[in-house]
Amino acid sequence: MHQRHLRYFVGIVDAGSFSRAATLIHVAQPALSQQIADLEQELGVTLLHRSARGVRPTPAGELLYKEASAILQQMDRLPDLLRSLGAAPQGVVRLGMSSTLASVLAGSLIETCRAQLPKVTLQFTAANSLQLRERLHAGSLDIALAFEDDDGANVNTGLHHLPLFRRRLSLIRRRGATGSDGGAGDDADQAAVSIETLAALPLVLAIRPNVTRTLLDRAFTARGLTPQIVAETELFSGMMSAVLAGVGVAAIPASDLSITPGHEALVAIPIEPPLFLTAAILAPGATPLTPAATAVRKVLAAFMRDYLSGLSCQDTVLVESTS
Repeated sequence: MHQRHLRYFVGIVDAGSFSRAATLIHVAQPALSQQIADLEQELGVTLLHRSARGVRPTPAGELLYKEASAILQQMDRLPDLLRSLGAAPQGVVRLGMSSTLASVLAGSLIETCRAQLPKVTLQFTAANSLQLRERLHAGSLDIALAFEDDDGANVNTGLHHLPLFRRRLSLIRRRGATGSDGGAGDDADQAAVSIETLAALPLVLAIRPNVTRTLLDRAFTARGLTPQIVAETELFSGMMSAVLAGVGVAAIPASDLSITPGHEALVAIPIEPPLFLTAAILAPGATPLTPAATAVRKVLAAFMRDYLSGLSCQDTVLVESTS
């Protein structure tokens, strides 16, 4: 078994198909298929389920993917570790961020990292918080800023987490929307919206699995409510677009929409009783970070605290941490 076998296999699983992997890895598809066939023959197990829709790993493939990702990550870290001895941090850091937070913070954070860590290159990914955790476990991310469910039900073990702040969920609706669209028929501020009222509104929610969706589902179930879901989406931008189009309302951990396209037409209303998520910086618990990743984590923590100190939002509470 050679390193290229592991890289090809991990690349195919990440891409979801041989054709896409061949394009990304820059290897001809027949050669890529032959390499995996050779690997399966050598190991004596089937690693991939193949279908017209693409490929997915078998149980043996999932185990190999996890172990191979960890091995490749350690190999890729060695040059950066050696180059950083006694010098400014340098190398590539794979940073993930919740799409809700990334829509507001990504540009400023990347600019700050470039200014403070000129020899560090960021590979930035925006996704939902559960996907970010999965990528941390798989070794395809170094650190991530993600939301965690306050009751701990969605916190994966094996990750180091540095809590930064707690944020209350708010209903997001079009300004001036009628009652059936989630408004009071005028632009007067509403102090809060009850979960019962929220469940009766046309909702645009995140597709499961999703941390925010889990929190909302639990709140509805606890009260015996059946929410009126009119659309589901994976992306924060898609959710806001649907709200602006009048499809329905959303419920997200954000009330500061000032950078969101079309924010002038949106209103954020706190949900009552309060539903909170905690934002934390996550990193693998078993694998030490490179000096570059450690430096990015420090910059990210300081950046977030500076950003939060400038907010007047009552829905956000800083978390005191000794980490």
